[in-house]
Amino acid sequence: MERENKKYDLEERLLNFALQITEIVEGLPDTKVCNHLGGQLLRSGTSPALNYGEAQSTESKKDFIHKFKIILKELRETSITLRILDRKSLLNDRSIPKENDELIAISFASIKTAMKENLERPASDAKSKNDLAHSKETKFPASNNQHPISK
Repeated sequence: MERENKKYDLEERLLNFALQITEIVEGLPDTKVCNHLGGQLLRSGTSPALNYGEAQSTESKKDFIHKFKIILKELRETSITLRILDRKSLLNDRSIPKENDELIAISFASIKTAMKENLERPASDAKSKNDLAHSKETKFPASNNQHPISK
């Protein structure tokens, strides 16, 4: 039951984050720059919730890890776009970047846990050593290559 609540909590957080992103985009001025950044933010900021839905229906651990890596990539892209908007004084809600950072940390931890569980399976269960080796390439989300919580 507790594991189900965690799933629900992450899903709700991603949905709420997507809704907050849509509000930011709708509030941007109608300029060439804001239209470009707004479109980019809309795609990358709503994608994690959609990909999370896909991750719930994966057929393998490898596919689950892949979906979460996409979520992580989109959240990182969203982070950069939010920083650009903030530097242009177009971001009024300071809680959005913080929530984005927390979602990055959660996604990274989910990938790390799934990869560890994948490595702990008996060798006969593993698809191939190349698949597992490839999955070890995930880097820490922070730009200084440290986990964001350990800053």
